[in-house]
Amino acid sequence: MLRSRVGLLRGQDRVLIQMYLDNENTFRQMARLAGVNEATIARRIHKVVKRLLDGSYITCLYNKETLTPRQLEMARDYFVDGLPMREIADRHEVSIYRVRKNLQRIQSLIEVGKNNEKL
Repeated sequence: MLRSRVGLLRGQDRVLIQMYLDNENTFRQMARLAGVNEATIARRIHKVVKRLLDGSYITCLYNKETLTPRQLEMARDYFVDGLPMREIADRHEVSIYRVRKNLQRIQSLIEVGKNNEKL
């Protein structure tokens, strides 16, 4: 499942996961290439994997007809890229309040989707 969701990632996160999964690089090798501590790489990969396996963004994709393109992009920024609300607001040139309201709507949609999966 993880390999199928790597395509959702962008930038450094995608490169790190591909190096880890496809090239089977060790944390030490990746840390040397990136010029950072081995623990930093391990922590970063763990966070990215956790976000990918969470499935919140996948639920958004299944229900994309109920979301605007901007809301879907905000969901990607938040659930896949792990961006904070401030950065999402800056990226989309909206207020943090607007981002929070959109994410609350998206979260309620995700909860409904998860409840439907249980049935």
